[in-house]
Amino acid sequence: MKPVHVEIWSDIACPWCYVGKRRFETALASFEHRDEVSVSWRSFELDPAAPRTREGDGADQLARKYGMSREQALAMQANLTAVAAAEGLELRFDIARGGNTFDAHRLVQLAATHQRQDQMQARLFRAYFSEGVAIGDPAALEPLATEIGLPAAEVRDVLLTERYAEQVRADERDAAELGITAVPFFAVDRAIGVAGAHPPEVLLKVLLKGWEAAAAAPNATTS
Repeated sequence: MKPVHVEIWSDIACPWCYVGKRRFETALASFEHRDEVSVSWRSFELDPAAPRTREGDGADQLARKYGMSREQALAMQANLTAVAAAEGLELRFDIARGGNTFDAHRLVQLAATHQRQDQMQARLFRAYFSEGVAIGDPAALEPLATEIGLPAAEVRDVLLTERYAEQVRADERDAAELGITAVPFFAVDRAIGVAGAHPPEVLLKVLLKGWEAAAAAPNATTS
């Protein structure tokens, strides 16, 4: 049978997507058929109208977005920081520099053509959440892409043009057609889907269910 295909819709500025990536990796590592699973990262912008760079305090922005007090926003960030730490991830909301993620998504699309999509996604997450990199600044994004091995000339071309813009929008159209409104969202062969950064054991069950469905499909043969 052909490999099971997992598509993950996420946004680089989404902390739960960062946690979800790590939890999925844990689930996949324990999956018996992990070598027969292909993974693709799909683009999803939580705030497509965001400015290229966003000034101001992240806690204040969170409070305004959800209509809560600054103290409640800080408590939410502290809770999420603790959840991420349990997964071995560092979240530094105190230095995170928000902004538009469209260009970052275009680099993930470029990385897919070089079989480095997962590395690009991971590098962007770490840069934004742990290192205080301005996620919407092309000048800050360029070295991240070349660091993981993408050709400098292609990276520069992407950031100076609209290259891969249509691929990003196509992913977002697919998300709308599939009814995806929250990320991370994990889809197995576009037949089984689950939203949220679920614990590894839940994601493992999703993988197993997807594998069993693929194996039971007409003309499927087990390896």
